[in-house]
Amino acid sequence: MPALTEDSPLTKLLKKPDAEQLARTKGIQSVGDLFEFVPRRYVRPGQLTDLSSVHVGEDVLVVAEVKSASSRAMRNRRGKMLTVAIGDDRGNELDVTFFNAYGHEKKLLPGVRGFFVGTIGAYGRRLQLTHPEYELFEDDEQGEAAVEWYRTHRVPVYSTTGKLNSLRLRKLVHTALDTVDRIREPVPDDVRAARGLVDRAVALELVHRPAVDDLPSRGLERLKYDEAFVLQTILAQRRKAAESELATPRPPRPGGLLAAFDARLPFELTAGQLEVGEVLASELASDRPMHRLLQGEVGSGKTVVALRAMLAAIDAGGQAALLAPTEVLAAQHHRSITTMLGDLAQGGMLGGAEFGTTVALLTGSQSAGARRRALLDAASGEAGIVVGTHALIQKHVQFADLALVVVDEQHRFGVEQRDALREKGIRPPHVLVMTATPIPRTVAMTVFGDMETSTLRELPKGRSAIATHVVDADRPGWVERTWQRVAEEVAKGHQAYVVCPRIGDVDDDATTGAASLRDSADDSSDEDAGWDDWGGDDDGDAAERELTGVYAMLSTLRATPALEGLRIEVLHGRLDADAKDATMRAFSAGEIDVLVATTVIEVGVDVPNASVMVVVDADRFGISQLHQLRGRVGRGSVPGLCLLMTQEAGERALERLDQVAATNDGFELARADLVLRREGDVLGARQSGRGNSVRHLRLGRVEDEQIIADAREDAFALVADDPDLRGHPALAAAVATRLDEDQAAWLERG
Repeated sequence: MPALTEDSPLTKLLKKPDAEQLARTKGIQSVGDLFEFVPRRYVRPGQLTDLSSVHVGEDVLVVAEVKSASSRAMRNRRGKMLTVAIGDDRGNELDVTFFNAYGHEKKLLPGVRGFFVGTIGAYGRRLQLTHPEYELFEDDEQGEAAVEWYRTHRVPVYSTTGKLNSLRLRKLVHTALDTVDRIREPVPDDVRAARGLVDRAVALELVHRPAVDDLPSRGLERLKYDEAFVLQTILAQRRKAAESELATPRPPRPGGLLAAFDARLPFELTAGQLEVGEVLASELASDRPMHRLLQGEVGSGKTVVALRAMLAAIDAGGQAALLAPTEVLAAQHHRSITTMLGDLAQGGMLGGAEFGTTVALLTGSQSAGARRRALLDAASGEAGIVVGTHALIQKHVQFADLALVVVDEQHRFGVEQRDALREKGIRPPHVLVMTATPIPRTVAMTVFGDMETSTLRELPKGRSAIATHVVDADRPGWVERTWQRVAEEVAKGHQAYVVCPRIGDVDDDATTGAASLRDSADDSSDEDAGWDDWGGDDDGDAAERELTGVYAMLSTLRATPALEGLRIEVLHGRLDADAKDATMRAFSAGEIDVLVATTVIEVGVDVPNASVMVVVDADRFGISQLHQLRGRVGRGSVPGLCLLMTQEAGERALERLDQVAATNDGFELARADLVLRREGDVLGARQSGRGNSVRHLRLGRVEDEQIIADAREDAFALVADDPDLRGHPALAAAVATRLDEDQAAWLERG
């Protein structure tokens, strides 16, 4: 076999169909990818397993001879079942069962020897291995060599796919390790020495074929560091590229819009808001583009901080754009900003402030006339603030002088979308990104590692606490009491939200309006219940339970005696823009008592009079999403109440709900949420293409946080001295592997 490199495609080692299957199911396309595919666990043989001492649940490696084999047709399904009795040198026997005899009955003939790997189970009173992996010996010499190897090494167990079982994958990795011409070493010698890391070649041996007394964890620690180091190098290069750009300084102007706004504020800014405001003012005044992440607790006042920065940009002669993920949120931002500014948002109008501005709204479903006016106001500079959805990114949208881009709910936007908006400035505009909920330090360092971070922890004065309880919907009395509590709050003059995971059809009623989980995700491109945030439920068939739609819930609530006479309406992403806006205005004005909605209300919706929320099928939502949803109540002086209604929920889902009910600390919940998330989803929110996931790091683990911090320190120091990695070709190659062409182009643009 010719020498391989880590860039060699897997077709150099495998037949094309098998290579395509690994690429499709495991993301393994090259030899280097194969090296990063680490075992799920190891079987530690020491001495090979004695069949007389095995017990149920034990992972075993057995060298044995086939004593007998028989197959029979199965009663309740097509095909034949194969039962094999294997025996060791001591005369002990163990059953081996295959529910599909095809491919096995011609190999497992009496008298052949081999080794079998699996977990001991039981059928009746007999112990057995079900569908174990096995390898047969061609002759005694090969058998003796194999036995000796397995006496002295741990046996790696890989995640299998199709015909590629763990034993075949092990052989494949061993062949690659023995054939690759040179193992890449992306981490410089001095960094490896300072961090006490083993060489990468040694790490791969420790991970893929460790001796009995070796510690595979040392090899995995090195692979984790490599992953963090390459990612942090990419982020450091992005930061370096951004620092080399020139922005138009936007220094503060005394006596302008910002000063007038501050003088009219009906509440006192928190110390955190003032501190972050000073940081933003300083960076806006710089000739280097600001690139800052603003995170904070739900209801901590991020929008006011962002608005003050936008007014400062307008005072300095520029414009600001606020990018929101949904039309409901964009309209809410436009409405709240206009309300907060008052006559300051009526520049050029009769009764407007002398030095006021205009706030324009641009969305995809606007009427042609409204859209034309918004486009003209943005292009002419008459609109100091332009609020919009993805429509802002379209090529024909122009600004007179875009100074500041504010991105709300960043995880809904990709790098390319935000970059498209940045390119609308004469010079690169300043960028402020707001996250809806707090994020753990590991995510801040990894997902947003190319940005500076500011955090708001203090809630504004007058905000009330939110009490959260889990409601078992399988108990009719609990459900009845839930709707009674909603009625009680409305009777006090307050309002309520009822959140459902899907929309459903307009003619749905309480008996026809449910759908299975797999049917619900297509209800709207604008929203979903967020189950991908936590990667599904491991509790049996809970994921197939029927989910409630807003129209079915509307029918249920209108037929509920406790809610008789209440004004109940719906809100979701499929309504046209005018209907959505009219519904939100009516709810804000107190003309609707109960709003039945999907997750379009998740962020940015601010109705201080709303005091209670019921989340239906709450087990279908992630932790951070539930925390964000309940942040819609308790925004005034009245205490908030959030009731999480669930039925037939599995143990893991109930654990999530109990975590949300136990605390209002968003930072604590963010870490808990991250433990349950798939890391690829976390990074995929910000990056596209091949580099959008982490294989070894677990961003929710405290122990991996230090690895990321160390790698960040080392990578940023290296890039400061060698921005183009000219002196580190192996690292440059690793970076190139992580980045696809689109990402590389984005990196070049900064």
